[in-house]
Amino acid sequence: MKFISFTKGAAHSFGALRDGQVIDLGGRLGIADLGRALRRHRLDKLKNEADKNSADFSIEDISSYRPVVADPDKIFCAGLNYDAHVKETNKERTKQPTMFTRFASAQVGHMQPMILPPESDKFDYEGEIAVVIGKEGRRISENKAFSHIAGFSCYNDGSIRDWQMHTSQWTPGKNFEGTGGFGPSLVTTDEIGENEVLTLETRLNGQVMQHTTTDLLIFSIPELVSYVSTFITLLPGDVIVTGTPGGVGVKRQPPVFMKDGDIVEIEVSKVGILKNPIRAE
Repeated sequence: MKFISFTKGAAHSFGALRDGQVIDLGGRLGIADLGRALRRHRLDKLKNEADKNSADFSIEDISSYRPVVADPDKIFCAGLNYDAHVKETNKERTKQPTMFTRFASAQVGHMQPMILPPESDKFDYEGEIAVVIGKEGRRISENKAFSHIAGFSCYNDGSIRDWQMHTSQWTPGKNFEGTGGFGPSLVTTDEIGENEVLTLETRLNGQVMQHTTTDLLIFSIPELVSYVSTFITLLPGDVIVTGTPGGVGVKRQPPVFMKDGDIVEIEVSKVGILKNPIRAE
């Protein structure tokens, strides 16, 4: 099943997507945000609610997409999680995952502009796969990690590179408002097998910039879920972004940064295509 978060008119909501038609679950449940709905009702109830109802309107009738989970309690991102990216950054593999955080206000939805701030001209793309948690857990074992996942989505961990590198801590460059794309939908795990290899590709103005498969992850998705859940309880709606492959703009010769008017696409097999224009603030 696919879930989307959207705005229709002046109202925020979320729903299930079926054959280009939207079942407005937020309107039925009186809950505007998918994260809150997952925390209150869990995934199975949302799927059952979608199954027993007919569509309310066409996807064409929504005003805009929102980030798939617009209200996560936590967003954790893995850095340096593909060897090609480790190599291009002149780093070394670490024994444990490199993790940092993003905030919900730094995210935008599918087809919404990612914002180039006036403080920098070094706005870089990072195509990634996002995992959304569906079941609460602490100290989750790797062999049970998949059962805690609601589904997968596309993510663009847009990075303001000079601000990211001000110090050894990456938080500023990863959290300028409106710099991270998240969408277009959440594809649930019943459509993607536990050991299925997914393909990830990033395109800038139609040119392929990054291409990889998930079997090349240094720390697998179960390892990331297990690791993060060791130090904090994962809640439904929490997001783990799994890392970007080689080919980032800052390491190209000459460097390639996103500019006003550019179009960036992140495509994940069996998940979809996240598309965002770049707009100067």
